[in-house]
Amino acid sequence: MSHTPVSFDRGYKLLGKEAGDMVYDLLGKADYVFLALAALWGTVCVILVWNRVNSKRFKTEDDQDKFLDSIEPEILRGNFDAALQICEADSRALPAMIALALNNRELGYSKTRQLIMDRFQRDVIADLDQRIAWVSTVIKIAPMLGLLGTVAGMMGAFATLAEATTVEPSKLALDIRIALETTLIGLTITVPLLIGMASISNRIKHMEELVAAGLTRFLEAYKIGLARTSQKSMRA
Repeated sequence: MSHTPVSFDRGYKLLGKEAGDMVYDLLGKADYVFLALAALWGTVCVILVWNRVNSKRFKTEDDQDKFLDSIEPEILRGNFDAALQICEADSRALPAMIALALNNRELGYSKTRQLIMDRFQRDVIADLDQRIAWVSTVIKIAPMLGLLGTVAGMMGAFATLAEATTVEPSKLALDIRIALETTLIGLTITVPLLIGMASISNRIKHMEELVAAGLTRFLEAYKIGLARTSQKSMRA
């Protein structure tokens, strides 16, 4: 009778230790899964944003100048339909903004200029920012997931040290390994994504500069074309 409480107490402690070990193991395994998902999603988002930027920009200023050279004479003459046909066949940001302006030329120069500036920010830049936000989220989450694995691994290691009468080196090493590996994986995910984000940001900045220069050149020709069209209408 006197040995029953002791036996029960030992059994309860053993059961509690096994439950604790199971929780720490599950946390460690789940953390690996979430880290893998974060790495996959971050990589996919970077590739999507990279392709999106490339699809919206001219690679060089010379390429953009060649495009503008092809439509500028038509715009100067007021032959907007011919220029519009060229622009609508090109899905890049500058041709799309020029096509928008030509389709809304009845608004006049000032309103058309404001329209394309607003739409460039909304349709192109805001769209890219929304896609970049997912990459930024992964960059923030990955180190936190690594830290979660570190905490779970160290809690498992401390539990092993506190409850075991004789420490099993393999069990202790496993907990410490989880703690170190998850931190390493989290940083390994974050660093390449930061490099990718820096490259994408540079490309977006370069695209904005090219589009701004291209729109300035277009608007100068567009203003002249509108004036000539107005003169022709008055003569008719």
